[in-house]
Amino acid sequence: MPLLNMPLCVNFIVIIFLFIVSSPTLHGADNENYTTCHEKTYDCGDQIKEIRYPFWGEDRLEFCGVQGFKLTCKGNENTTIVIEKQEFRVLHINQSAHSMTIARADLWDTICPAKFINTTLNWNLFDYGPQPQVNLTLFYDCLPEPASYDQIKERSYFQCSGAQSSSNINFFVDELLSINPPNCKSRIKVPVFQEALFEFWYRWDEHMTLENLVKRGFEADYHEMDKHCKACNTSGGECGTNTTTNQAICFCHNGPQPQKCQGHTKRRIALGIGLGAVGVIVVVAIVCIIYHRRNKKYNATSSWISRYTSHTSSMNDIEKEASYYGVQTFSYNELQKATNNFDSKKEVGDGGFGTVYQGKLRDGRVVAVKRLYEHNFKRVEQFMNEIEILTRLRHPNLVSLYGFTSRHCRELLLVYEYIPNGTVADHLHGDRAKPGSLSWTTRMSIAFETASALAYLHASDVIHRDVKTNNILLDNSFCVKVADFGLSRLFPTDVTHVSTAPQGTAGYVDPEYHECYQLTNKSDVYSFGVVLIELISSKPAVDITRHRHEINLSNMAINKIQNHELHELVDPCLGFNSDYKVTEMIKVVAELAFQCLQNESDMRPSMKEVLEVLKEISSVGYDRKVADEMDIPADDVVLLKSDPPTLSPNSLRQNWVSKGSTTSNASSS
Repeated sequence: MPLLNMPLCVNFIVIIFLFIVSSPTLHGADNENYTTCHEKTYDCGDQIKEIRYPFWGEDRLEFCGVQGFKLTCKGNENTTIVIEKQEFRVLHINQSAHSMTIARADLWDTICPAKFINTTLNWNLFDYGPQPQVNLTLFYDCLPEPASYDQIKERSYFQCSGAQSSSNINFFVDELLSINPPNCKSRIKVPVFQEALFEFWYRWDEHMTLENLVKRGFEADYHEMDKHCKACNTSGGECGTNTTTNQAICFCHNGPQPQKCQGHTKRRIALGIGLGAVGVIVVVAIVCIIYHRRNKKYNATSSWISRYTSHTSSMNDIEKEASYYGVQTFSYNELQKATNNFDSKKEVGDGGFGTVYQGKLRDGRVVAVKRLYEHNFKRVEQFMNEIEILTRLRHPNLVSLYGFTSRHCRELLLVYEYIPNGTVADHLHGDRAKPGSLSWTTRMSIAFETASALAYLHASDVIHRDVKTNNILLDNSFCVKVADFGLSRLFPTDVTHVSTAPQGTAGYVDPEYHECYQLTNKSDVYSFGVVLIELISSKPAVDITRHRHEINLSNMAINKIQNHELHELVDPCLGFNSDYKVTEMIKVVAELAFQCLQNESDMRPSMKEVLEVLKEISSVGYDRKVADEMDIPADDVVLLKSDPPTLSPNSLRQNWVSKGSTTSNASSS
């Protein structure tokens, strides 16, 4: 008979636990203000839930928040805040990121307000959020001056029912177009998301009007307000305000403190008793587990400990950092319940590292839960890698990490925002592919947004390492969310490359990386070149049913382009050679892809340069030709036998080609 059996151990642990939670020394009357602010959160309609400091309103009292952060609920889906005497609709609050999305209330029902005032924030409390935003200037009642308005695009003009005469003009420009008409009666500035503005210009969606663009709002960051709150919360207090002095204060169990709670003797004694008892429970539990496993000749736990002890310290640091960035730690049971016990009917993806399930959390958020295969060393490393990268990076075209299971959990689970519209691969040549359903303008938008995300990663010293259309997710508006950072690695800033065994997906792997084991950010550029060819052709990166020289799409594309057979590569549904504008854009995008697919990484552009070229292609205009012919070396891209492309990234291309020899020397040193 074993020295200790599990039922006896469990009973003993339960007795000690009951002693702890029932001990009178651990309980005491809390300060009234602490209790009020701790228990009273703010709910308003379906969008604003469980809001805490610095916000207040309704039954959440003013001393629990900050003056200037009062929320007013005006119906199920209408919450407002007044900033500098200007009313804004609150569309979303991200408490973990300390930011909110707001839109001007006076421009909600009409783009032509009664008072023409610029958008103003209280800069002592707010700043613009990290998502890229631009200012629109709306001009009202301008006299006709055709010569002055040549640069303004047709979609910039809008109507106001109150215009004094039919000859008056209303239009807007963004900050990239410098124009200051002298004969306009009124003007206002309104910030909008850069992503939404891009969608307005290039998606040509009838539903994306100027009114809806402004209704998307912009992001206001209130991160500064939470600096003092961190110390207060860490000490067990609740942040608030002294309404008499309007100074920040920390409400504690035993009364208010200026910055953080100072525990009194009785509570410290109780805490000591509690910690001591917890220590006893831990020791007893360990002894029970060891004996139980040994007597049953089951050594899985000891194997786990020996294998992953080296990760414990690192994972602990990552959990602390993730907590600082507002990323949540979930229990296995919560995610099991959210996915209906990982029901196969909830599966939305199945990749090389794990299965992804759709789930719904207790707070109502719909999420994607990635369940990693196995609990081996490599999986834990990928798990930690993805958390480390996604907790500190924010970009509108990167998928957001909501949380993960802790190092103590029985399974490795990652929780992301749910992106409902599948992947780019699905829409090009997968289950969602339909001829003509993915227009050229949408494909250009996908290319631009993906390049924007990758350029941001590279600027943050991160290499994705697995860029492919299966890792580019699409929402219902076909906006891009780049995902899957399990293979990504942080790139040392003091070296030109790192040596590592090639990893990635067949058809996308940089040939230089595959041959020389040297990973650089140009490896992502090569993979993105394959993505561009997929967008042009609607063909998969690898297809064993094709001719053996064309199994790899990159090889096929290079051959077709060099042999002046681009028309054989392009998806017929895109209108190549029948739509002049589309034809010219595809030619230049194909040239860009060709540059990305160069075997030598030094001959490829950087992602920043790729992004600039795509931006130029999108913004240069469809109806005017570049006067000068392109100066392309004979051994370089030869897309056309005669006429040059209308839209040319020539100047940018010359920059990266001229840098080739310099970069090559640096990399080889």
